[in-house]
Amino acid sequence: MVVKVYITLVTGSREIKSQQSELLRILESKSIKFETVDISEHNDIREEMRTKAGNPKAFPPQIFNEDQYCGDYEQFVASVEDDTVFQFLKLKS
Repeated sequence: MVVKVYITLVTGSREIKSQQSELLRILESKSIKFETVDISEHNDIREEMRTKAGNPKAFPPQIFNEDQYCGDYEQFVASVEDDTVFQFLKLKS
């Protein structure tokens, strides 16, 4: 099972940049293996992320376990605060 984080390397939004950085830092600090998928590489990747997330206006970062949708940044942060990150990511702790 691979945690995939859809991000963008091309954004003018400080908020998105900050959210992406914090999310990836937390995953690294918890030694959770993940891969990033850059939606700025092609429009089809952005549309794939939005379709999988079930939200035609979803912005990165969006988190998946393989192709199973876990949630967005706010939901991830809530799971960190609740100490339920592994459950949120659908991983065995």
